[in-house]
Amino acid sequence: MTDAPATPVSRASASGAPFDLPLRLPDALRGPVEEAITRAVAGRWAERLWARDAALWSDDAGVQERIAHRLGWLDAPDAFAERAAELTAFGLGAASEGFGRALVCGMGGSSLAPEVLARSFPMSEHGIAVSVLDSTDPAAVRRATYEAGPETSLYLIASKSGTTTETLAFLAHFWERAEAVHGRAPQSRAGEHFVAITDPGRSLEAIPDTDAFRSVFLNPEDVGGRYSALTYVGLVPAALLGLDLDELLRDARLMAERCRAADAANPGVWLGATLAALARRGRDKLTFVIEPELVSLGAWLEQLIAESTGKQGTGVIPVDGEPLGDPAVYGTDRVFLRLGRFTGDAWQTATDASLEALAAAGHPVIDLGLEDGEWLGGEFFRWEFATAICGAALGIDPFDEPNVTESKDNTRRVLEAFAQNGTLPVDPPLAEAGRLRLFGDAPLRLSEPATDLVSELRRHLARARPKGYLALHAYLHATPERDAALRDLQRLLRDGTGRAVTLGYGPRFLHSTGQLHKGGTPSGCFLQLVAQHPIDLPIPGRDETFGVLIDAQALGDFASLESHDLPVVRLDLSGDPDAGLAELRAALEQALS
Repeated sequence: MTDAPATPVSRASASGAPFDLPLRLPDALRGPVEEAITRAVAGRWAERLWARDAALWSDDAGVQERIAHRLGWLDAPDAFAERAAELTAFGLGAASEGFGRALVCGMGGSSLAPEVLARSFPMSEHGIAVSVLDSTDPAAVRRATYEAGPETSLYLIASKSGTTTETLAFLAHFWERAEAVHGRAPQSRAGEHFVAITDPGRSLEAIPDTDAFRSVFLNPEDVGGRYSALTYVGLVPAALLGLDLDELLRDARLMAERCRAADAANPGVWLGATLAALARRGRDKLTFVIEPELVSLGAWLEQLIAESTGKQGTGVIPVDGEPLGDPAVYGTDRVFLRLGRFTGDAWQTATDASLEALAAAGHPVIDLGLEDGEWLGGEFFRWEFATAICGAALGIDPFDEPNVTESKDNTRRVLEAFAQNGTLPVDPPLAEAGRLRLFGDAPLRLSEPATDLVSELRRHLARARPKGYLALHAYLHATPERDAALRDLQRLLRDGTGRAVTLGYGPRFLHSTGQLHKGGTPSGCFLQLVAQHPIDLPIPGRDETFGVLIDAQALGDFASLESHDLPVVRLDLSGDPDAGLAELRAALEQALS
């Protein structure tokens, strides 16, 4: 069942001036949303945020002190505008010296903004190609090594803490290859191919050999990783791409100025308050409908929202990339947000009819259109501001990530066991069929086992909670064919269960949505997809290989989910994951029939 048809919201601001919001809401949700926006305006939340009033999020003095050291992103558009010329010169210098590619080696907040920029803008004729490595799958590392060889590539080692396990493994790998080409110390020129983006002090000290690096960019310490798109994290890759940094930051400054508005027209206030109000009333599955030119922004938004709001048993669950379906396949936990370019007085897009049908069926729809002259710089800032407001409305700290270390700690324990025993600790599979092997959590292992793999899948999916969501965690090397197969599984599970289905590649999602899975609303049901590694790759100076590392990360997160009493299974797709995915699809079709 859905609510009455959604209609636009039009009301007066606190000052009495009329304005329209791009919201189509059913009558049952109109009042709560208007009340949330009015509360934020009457409480001067925008003014308090700009004044760094940490009491906006918590009454606890210790929490307030921590939050006060995480609000530097508010200054980024202005502060980094002063460094645009320096960064532009850095990018032009790299291109003129013959560098043909830059590879960002980072995770989560250190990799997602560069990926958005690289995919959303055409590379300037004065720039060089930029790509991202944020997977420890040995096939992904080999591919990145092939595309960004040490002869003419720059490696951007990006880590706020300086201790990110994956980033340091990438550094060890590429440093060894650069030394093989450019010689070893003291005459080595290998360091000229490396750039660090990190925080000063301990973070910088934790990254080996930075004294030999070509450049070191030190970010403000009061900017958290997922709020760092408009700092060196995003701007160094943007400079290498040859993008117009003045324009990018001007766009951000214009949005920042709009977010100073004291009334409900403030784009960060109404959006953040709306998302929180809808989530509090069960509409917590924020489903993105992003037009093609901005589609890569979805993964960045996913991290920002999930990691910021998914804690203390609440949160907004972002659903990125799920194909649009008929209104009948959706439950009453959805809100749809369309993001794209607004042309003239109409959207002029192919998704209009689908969204009209969803609104007519009673689903909330938010139409977020970018006017002429607006682009990514503004969107980065709008969403950072809106997420901070959403956190205030939900009564949580949107700048911490209390559950992120759980999987890291579990992974460390798994690797310690590997160092002692030479093998990873794995329970026997509960079922096998063809290439597939299924491993279950404690409730499945300790209950009466099913007779076959399809029955085990059916038994697992039956544990999905009312108004819950399913999550596909693919610890696989991403390829276009694999993306398509996984999106097909996402659609199949959505249509077969009526539940939202999220999809993330591991281990990158551990640095984004992983916080939400463990700390947010305890309603997830998880399917881990892993594969064997016929051709593995060593990590210089480490006991484990890249294949062992990614397997340990999957096992570590499995243990973390299990410890929160969240239903989870692991499916080994064999050494041929594409064939394994095809077999899994057939098995899921049977399980859902």
